[in-house]
Amino acid sequence: MKLRPPAYPLITVDPYFSVWSQTDNLYDSNTVHWTNSENPVSGTVTVDDETFRFMGRSEHKEIKQIYSDVSALVTDYVFENRKIVLKVSFYSTLFPADLYRLSRPVSFMKVSWESNDGGAHIVSVKLSVSEEICINKAGETPVFAQTIDLPDGQTAAKIGSVYQKMLERKGDDLRIEWGYFYLCGPKDAKYEHGESDGKTSVSTEFALDASKEYDILFAYDDIKCLKYFEKSVDAYWKTKGISIEDAICEAKAESDEMLLKCRELSEKVFDDGENAGGEKYAELLSLAFRQTIAAHKLAVDENGEIIFISKECFSNGCAATVDVTYPSAPFFLLYNPELLKGMLRPIFKYSASDDWKFDFAPHDVGTYPLVNGQMYGVPESKTDEQFLSFQMPVEECGNMLIMMANIAILEQSTEFCDKYYSILDKWVEYLIKFGKDPENQLCTDDFAGHLAHNCNLSLKAIMGIAGYAKILLAKGDDERAYKLMNTAKEMAESFVRRAANEDGSFRLAYDRPDTFSMKYNIVWDKLWGTKLFAPSMIYSEFCSNKKHFNAYGMPLDNRATYTKSDWTVWTATLSPTKEEFEQFIAPMWEGYNVSKSRVPMTDWYDTVTGSMIGFRHRSVQGGLFIKLLEGRF
Repeated sequence: MKLRPPAYPLITVDPYFSVWSQTDNLYDSNTVHWTNSENPVSGTVTVDDETFRFMGRSEHKEIKQIYSDVSALVTDYVFENRKIVLKVSFYSTLFPADLYRLSRPVSFMKVSWESNDGGAHIVSVKLSVSEEICINKAGETPVFAQTIDLPDGQTAAKIGSVYQKMLERKGDDLRIEWGYFYLCGPKDAKYEHGESDGKTSVSTEFALDASKEYDILFAYDDIKCLKYFEKSVDAYWKTKGISIEDAICEAKAESDEMLLKCRELSEKVFDDGENAGGEKYAELLSLAFRQTIAAHKLAVDENGEIIFISKECFSNGCAATVDVTYPSAPFFLLYNPELLKGMLRPIFKYSASDDWKFDFAPHDVGTYPLVNGQMYGVPESKTDEQFLSFQMPVEECGNMLIMMANIAILEQSTEFCDKYYSILDKWVEYLIKFGKDPENQLCTDDFAGHLAHNCNLSLKAIMGIAGYAKILLAKGDDERAYKLMNTAKEMAESFVRRAANEDGSFRLAYDRPDTFSMKYNIVWDKLWGTKLFAPSMIYSEFCSNKKHFNAYGMPLDNRATYTKSDWTVWTATLSPTKEEFEQFIAPMWEGYNVSKSRVPMTDWYDTVTGSMIGFRHRSVQGGLFIKLLEGRF
């Protein structure tokens, strides 16, 4: 990878089980949780009785890092001194089509060495993991550590809090407070646990033969992973009926196979990205892949159906946010629509309950990990009027209808839609009534504040109505389908008349001439081939964007210099050629490459400085994959 990642993924399983490096050299800083809170995993290598650090900070001098690379599922490092070359790889089996291994809470590290001077050497590696891996903050609660026996006859280290506060707290900048972490080294590894500087840690140390590969496994059993409408639910991997100890042994036995599959999928992601949008686009997809999945938790509800709950990371901690699911949807439509269905089920369940009394779609269903009902804009202190002012009615209705249409079109089936028509009907009627010229509402870009007559929001309503028409057409309800599609066409014609600037571009808001904004919602007209808008109109809008570019991309609109990475790629996908797409993407790539914000990929950054404005580790980076959907519909 030519791109310098703003942060390097190491352990990426779910919103809690997450370890990253935020420096170019693995030894330049301690590893952290995606929130930037301490999550130290440290590593040393001893060569002929001389010890060097290769991971994290310590009193030992470093062994020089000479190579690093990030692919979709693997992060590789190479270190050397005059005696040895040390190779270290981190990988997580986040296979979208393999729900069990995606859910299994095990992440891998593989290590090997070879002689650099032609001589024989005695080499050993030590890995240590601090208590922050299993509690919110060091010292906040007492922890215990022990060595345990595994079913395969080997051993592992285990650490967890003494007081298991199961699913008690919710919020954004919080780590887990329950469950148990496991560290498992290769056969004959030695384990230690103890306290230093007021922190408890576990460690494993083992000897390495030259040219042989050794596996270290990091695992986490969260016991119960979510509160789902007041019921504690299990992670998906537990449907197999095995213990975490069995899962560790299973993962250990297939580690070589899993690394091979990780590399194969990583290569495919890169090749597909390069073919569609060039090398820089492929690198951005590679960096976004693990982050997109690991911002979720895969579980099963009381009916045995999968639920795939996102955490709105470093934003407000909301769970299953509709306007976070929407930008991430291209990734899951591409790799496994079942995961997208798992993201939508909680929204439909809540919308059908007595607790949701509105004819528009909700924003979310809780604050992670408590998925009990919408939290955005609904504190008890707010009046009904204040509550409504903080909702996103057109936004969320449009999002839900578009996503349901995408599932139906790709699967060539309305089966998933069939049980929800009564709810979908309400939402499409809301869009017909209020989507032509939206009131002073929030949209998914809520950080920009309320905006009346929002042209891009109107486009979402148009595409939501058209999407539902396509669902009804597939269902066989031709009469209503044609009626809705005609409504969408009439709204599209109205949009062109009222939103046009004199230069052929289109406004931020109907009543604001000579303004601009990314019209990312129109991308579905191109991908679906609905032809609500003339291709020449779409191209003129696309071309008009180029004059607004700053050093690191196009601003979201004329109100500020910041942008969104997901919407940048959606807008770039309006380009008629690969070359023009690449030109649109290149400044964004450069922004990540030089950014001083060393965090897991932010999606909200400044186009002048390249610095993060807010947000990190969000699943919305799944939106970067939308270019790969071209030709799929």
